[in-house]
Amino acid sequence: MFKSSSSIALITGATKGIGLETARQLAHEGVRVLITGRDGDRTARAARVLTDAGLESEPIMLDVTRQETIAAAADEIARRHGRLDILVNNAAIRVEAYGRSPSEQPLDQWRETFETNLFGVVAVTQAFLPLLHRSAAGRIVNVSSLLASLSTHTDTSSYAYSDKFKSLPAYSASKSALNAWTIHLAYELRDTPIKVNAVHPGYTKTDMNDGDGDQEVTAGAATSVRMALLDADGPTGAYIHMARTVPW
Repeated sequence: MFKSSSSIALITGATKGIGLETARQLAHEGVRVLITGRDGDRTARAARVLTDAGLESEPIMLDVTRQETIAAAADEIARRHGRLDILVNNAAIRVEAYGRSPSEQPLDQWRETFETNLFGVVAVTQAFLPLLHRSAAGRIVNVSSLLASLSTHTDTSSYAYSDKFKSLPAYSASKSALNAWTIHLAYELRDTPIKVNAVHPGYTKTDMNDGDGDQEVTAGAATSVRMALLDADGPTGAYIHMARTVPW
């Protein structure tokens, strides 16, 4: 894996869960991490957790659904650092209720889900891409989900082939769309040093899952960290869990 004590990483949705743990693990690798979140006080507290542990961290207020905060964050980072080396698009929501049939999930929840899980990622990436082009080895990590995998959803032996996970059509579709964005952006950047990949973190115990899952957040952050620190021989346009390619 590529390592640099001078690397700068921005993680969206980093005030708790997988996002905060991704920041912690990257900081342990010598990366200066920019913790972002919608709430300024909570974001500052999350960054302080790392700085109190002797890790390099800065808070940045950023709401992926508000263009003015994205632009302000990009301007601030350009002034402070002049570039960005790693962008981890981690912010996501799950607003659908378990137990409803797909056709019963309200349309406004589809729109709310896509605003954060897809449109927010596109907006943040577009805003920070000029700074990533200034990096010697830019890395973009889009945090997807196994529920993005159409192959998994149609596999009758998979845990996704169940009433519980079929009650999350908007979330699943937003992550499938995120995978498509990953492929398109990787193609655009194929002749540059920037690598773009989607990751499945694993079924992780977080608030989004109501505490369900089969692994802790330390494991859930590991794939994002691995792909953020890819060396020049690493893949781009891939959908990965740890070292394994996930079926589309």
